[in-house]
Amino acid sequence: MNRLKEKYLNEIVPSLQKKHNYKSVMEVPKLEKVVINMGVGDATSNSKLIEAAAKDLEVISGQHPVITKARKSIAGFKVREGQAIGCKVTLRGENMYNFIDKLISIALPRVRDFRGVSPKAFDGRGNYTMGIKEQLIFSEIDYDNVVKVRGMDIVFVTTAKSNEEAFDLLSELGIPFRK
Repeated sequence: MNRLKEKYLNEIVPSLQKKHNYKSVMEVPKLEKVVINMGVGDATSNSKLIEAAAKDLEVISGQHPVITKARKSIAGFKVREGQAIGCKVTLRGENMYNFIDKLISIALPRVRDFRGVSPKAFDGRGNYTMGIKEQLIFSEIDYDNVVKVRGMDIVFVTTAKSNEEAFDLLSELGIPFRK
């Protein structure tokens, strides 16, 4: 079993149950999934960029990404409906915990001038989104093979009912929030 999942079951569940006065263990919020999204806006002019981004995302997550397509045409951005403009991966279960563990212990400490992630990026329903400026902070990415440095969005979807519950869950999991 993954060490982060073990920590969740053995330490985090009892502490959240005590803090929020849950009567049942099933009330304690848990992570449902982690979605990693990489927008590739310049794929309109060069389709090879989508493949490179998908390869990077696959190396980072250990799972094959889905290519996302434009829902409608936007002339100002030179985007046509159905055109590939990004890729995303949805992680659940063991893969999700492995990715979060890697993010917290290896990737985030490699960010320059890192002071923690913003505690204001909750959506009101217990989900948290964070942005990363470059994929190079992940140790699996080989700098020489990077076609273009690009960022990504990481969305933590929880079963929490409020931002406060989700904040407690994620900070106990080890996500370094700014003070």
